Amino acid sequence: MGGNARRIARLVLALAYAAVGVIHLKSPDGFLPIMPDWVPFPRAVVLATGVAEIAGAIGLLIPRLRVAAAWGLATYALCVFPANIKHAVEGIAINGQILGWGYHGPRLLAQPLIIWWALWAGGVTDWPFGGKR
Repeated sequence: MGGNARRIARLVLALAYAAVGVIHLKSPDGFLPIMPDWVPFPRAVVLATGVAEIAGAIGLLIPRLRVAAAWGLATYALCVFPANIKHAVEGIAINGQILGWGYHGPRLLAQPLIIWWALWAGGVTDWPFGGKR
């Protein structure tokens, strides 16, 4: 797949992570209900995830930082998976709204795709379009 598609994918991913990172920083308390009980200092962790998302988004756009940012965002997406599972399994309301399995099912299934997206957009892999880099 061409470089143009990868550039667009990288920009879309960077914008998405930057936007969500800002939301984590502006409204950290909204994310606390989905934090697993075993996570220490949950509010600080939510704030740190916001910083990580924004840093990863910026890193994707800087060629010399791109690969490291891709690995960081892929790892981040893996690490937040327990919170996504808790959100789904416990049916936790966020801002008074309970999202059903019509949201949670695709969201959980998309997690591996989000991990791959970060790695592909960051140039870590060409799979499935041309093998491993």
